Amino acid sequence: MFKHILLATDGSAASERAARAAVDLAREQSAVLTAVYVVDPYPYLGIGDTNPLGLHAYLGAARDHAAEAHARVLQLAEQSGKKLDVRLRLLEDVTAAKGILAAAKEAGADVIVAGSHGRTGLDNLLLGSVAAKLAALSPVSVLIVR
Repeated sequence: MFKHILLATDGSAASERAARAAVDLAREQSAVLTAVYVVDPYPYLGIGDTNPLGLHAYLGAARDHAAEAHARVLQLAEQSGKKLDVRLRLLEDVTAAKGILAAAKEAGADVIVAGSHGRTGLDNLLLGSVAAKLAALSPVSVLIVR
């Protein structure tokens, strides 16, 4: 039985499918649901002169996107019919997999639910897979939703 479910969300379609699964699982298990959105480090730091306006715009857009993703999770939780204990987390300046694993540890999560974009071949090799990293590195169960 799960007591605390951590949902990794990035606002994508794959993440929405994972959110639906996490909300359903939280409802069935009467579990706490924590939705975490991770903002990757600003990609241009350390490359020449960093434009502070670019960093500000990057973080502003990321925070707006996180708010939209979190709002969607709350909307799904409200539609579930049963009141759920939903907690929202925003982590910045950390890679996705590392941030998700840290949030899961801090929350005492029993399971991590994440979506998979289904990348294969060269895309997966070049871009990596957060879901694959979670599955490989997590000390708790990981449910990957496609």
